[in-house]
Amino acid sequence: MRKRNKRSPQESIADGSDEVGSSSNAQEPSWDEAMPRLRSANRSSYVMLTLFALLIYISWSVYHYQYEVLPVPLSADKAGKQGFSEIEAMKHVKELTQLGPHSVGSDALDLALKYVLLTAEKIKNTSHWEVDVEVEEFYVKQGANHLNGGLFVGKTLMYADLNHIILRITPKYESEAKENTVLVSSHIDTVFSTGGAGDCSSCVAVMLELARGVSQWAHSFKSSVIFLFNTGEEEGLNGAHSFITQHPWSETVRVAIDLEAMGVGGKAGIFQAGTHPWAIEKFALVAKYPSGNIMAQDLFTSGIIKSATDFQVYQEAGLSGLDFAYTDNTAVYHTKNDKAELLKPGSLQHLGENMLAFLLHVASSTDLAKGFRAPEHVDQNSAIYFDILGNYMVVYGQEFANLLHNSVILQSLLIWFMSLFMGGYPAIVSVALSILSVILMWVVSLSFSIGVAFILSSISWAAVPYIASPWFVIGLFGFPSLLGAFAGQNLGFLLLQKYLSNAYPQGKQTLLSSVQVNLARLEAERWLFKSGTMQWLIILVLAHYYKVGSTYIPLAWLIAPAFSYGLLEATLTPIRLPKPLKIVTLLIALSVPLLVSIGSIIRIVGVLIGTAVRFDRNPGGVPEWLLNVIVSIVVAATVCLTLVYLLSYIHLSGAKRSIIMVSFVCFGLSLAAVWSGAIPSYTEETARTVNVVHVVDTMGGHDNGRDPTSYVSFFSSTPGNLDREIEQIKEGFECGREKVVDFVTFSVNYGCFSYNETEQGWSDLDIPKIEVKSDRKMDLRVTELSIDTKVSTRWSIAINTDEVANFEFRVSGDHKELVPMSNKSSTGGWHVIQFSGGKNAPTKFDLTLQWIKNSVRSRSHANTNAQKYLIKLRTDINRLTPKSERVLMKLPSWCSLFGKSTSPSTLAFLTALPIDF
Repeated sequence: MRKRNKRSPQESIADGSDEVGSSSNAQEPSWDEAMPRLRSANRSSYVMLTLFALLIYISWSVYHYQYEVLPVPLSADKAGKQGFSEIEAMKHVKELTQLGPHSVGSDALDLALKYVLLTAEKIKNTSHWEVDVEVEEFYVKQGANHLNGGLFVGKTLMYADLNHIILRITPKYESEAKENTVLVSSHIDTVFSTGGAGDCSSCVAVMLELARGVSQWAHSFKSSVIFLFNTGEEEGLNGAHSFITQHPWSETVRVAIDLEAMGVGGKAGIFQAGTHPWAIEKFALVAKYPSGNIMAQDLFTSGIIKSATDFQVYQEAGLSGLDFAYTDNTAVYHTKNDKAELLKPGSLQHLGENMLAFLLHVASSTDLAKGFRAPEHVDQNSAIYFDILGNYMVVYGQEFANLLHNSVILQSLLIWFMSLFMGGYPAIVSVALSILSVILMWVVSLSFSIGVAFILSSISWAAVPYIASPWFVIGLFGFPSLLGAFAGQNLGFLLLQKYLSNAYPQGKQTLLSSVQVNLARLEAERWLFKSGTMQWLIILVLAHYYKVGSTYIPLAWLIAPAFSYGLLEATLTPIRLPKPLKIVTLLIALSVPLLVSIGSIIRIVGVLIGTAVRFDRNPGGVPEWLLNVIVSIVVAATVCLTLVYLLSYIHLSGAKRSIIMVSFVCFGLSLAAVWSGAIPSYTEETARTVNVVHVVDTMGGHDNGRDPTSYVSFFSSTPGNLDREIEQIKEGFECGREKVVDFVTFSVNYGCFSYNETEQGWSDLDIPKIEVKSDRKMDLRVTELSIDTKVSTRWSIAINTDEVANFEFRVSGDHKELVPMSNKSSTGGWHVIQFSGGKNAPTKFDLTLQWIKNSVRSRSHANTNAQKYLIKLRTDINRLTPKSERVLMKLPSWCSLFGKSTSPSTLAFLTALPIDF
């Protein structure tokens, strides 16, 4: 029998062997002999790639269950008289969308109103015998809306000749029910460019089916429910404003619910919950499929998503409540592709069942009568909310959030302080190098991703080549970001390893150099993992300081990994050597963060990509590469934030080459697909947004702009040139930046223009007139103007606030001011008035201007800049001229007209009054 050679502990440690030599009779071991057996982190490539695949699958599964799993649509028979039937609701959607676009003032909107009215009358006639259903046609002669925030700062929104349909459902034998009501609101009107299946015929359909169901339940209510089917929302939230300010029932509203759409179908989630938590708490308690996330509310209220809903009107009126929106297919918003075929089965059932359960609960509640309009509720204890897999909703108040955040932050700082105090100088340096590794990770990841953004801008004709295939951003930006994050963190890892390999022998018996390196590598790996908690702690502190609602996200990404590491990795023994991080530590660390946040992160990134088709609010106003850079930054930030823990496991594994190779292959294939055109940038279903406007311009001609110039303007809210589109359209268009078109509410800095055959389809009688009635030059100069918009009942006027201190606006012959003298905000030196009305809206107005003393007019440069006009006016007519009709017929299939409140119609007239009139 051969005698086995005895090896030193250090030799065993150096080669990572598992040999154990111990004796029960041994004396107290030396420091070297007491060291635990050390294994190298020999994670195979297969294990790490499997781990990556597992986390990707988990992330996709969370997203799928949270946003794509929808309930089965119910027929009327299955739903019963008191239930909600998507099959019945879809009948309403089809009836409304087959009318085509039904914008304010159109014949189609009259038909849509008639359909809603007839359906409401049927609901009244079939309601429970103990329920009183009132149906009212609410006519609004005129009004003016001054919103305090959002898109409409610096604007006055005026309206006239609007019609709404209102239902009030009340229990007959509850005497005070009418004094406390729940408002459910949405809009019937659409923009001129779409039939509006998603925005918002789907909302109207859900409300009609809800009203039918509620009319069978309301005999047990303590309060009433009002269903407001308004018009004018697309022109500036005018329907909601007219109801709140002019209808007597508005005084009884305690909670307001708004139904909206930023796309077509899917799960309708809550993206605004008001300032009082009552409504969201009740919803979370009873909703069958709760969906909503305060992260969306943070983005919406920050202005990153440029949009507004009726809920803003209700909030500014002092109401709280809930704002729901469909967000699937956001790229088709306000385009021809907003059609019923894209409504996924189960979309209406999901919202309908949630809303029915909520209304039954709150209308039967006795505490609704307490009211939630008082201003003292504002921002004191607003709700933090998010759903988990679309099955559960977590809701807690801001006061509790403050206590929780403060506790976690203080405990985290205390733990770090004690760790540094006990670890001394080496621990302080290690922390500094760990923070450096995080910084390097961000810098290199952002550099790689932004570099790809510029490459895309140079090889693709489209500024957003992935808009029709949004998952391609994973290959185009995700893998380069991953490579950059790994490279940056690996550099930090090497610096940590170098420092730690020199720091280990201090105060200890000298170790073999191979042991020092192995120890340093393992210790560096642990510091990289802990650097992730530092990153999220910093984010938590900043988010808490600025009162960001979605602070629960850094909270989850900090607490779960810290707990996992403390449970499975940390030790308090005085003599400790590092061990490889356990895979189970990572899985536990990521389980809660992925569950509560990854689905919402994916959804919000997808929504932001979908909005790219309407990103440029002043066409040509942003560089073509900017959007790609923004997307690249968002993707890189997502990678750095969510993969910081996982990346720390790669440096000591055999997967480095495999991960780098897979990343390069996926990126290369994605880039090749874009370069070759194998993946189309735009499709007929996901179209580029464009506008075709026949312009009659009297601003830039002779005699102070009174000689009309006629041309067709073709421009796009999607960044990028229009060469390929014009190549197909022909019609004598020339594109460039030489001519800037001022459409009053926005400017076209890059577009295409054709002057050929543009004299037909309009006449001089259509051109609006601005006349000076009087100009009194005394201590305070006052000018009175008359404005005749001719046949247009949709127009915008801009007043130069560098010259005008105040103004008054009224309908000619009406002594009541539509816009009285008062403090008015402005943007860029202009106050804009947007007007929209029905067929019988007035077209003649009086405008009184009070000038500023010593105004810009007296300065020599007054007539050499953009402020040379005192007022600018654009009138819109929804009429196709022969030229614009030909252009639309030749429009490429990958293009779609796009409309919004500031967009001109297909025929627009521009005129102005110069300062030196």
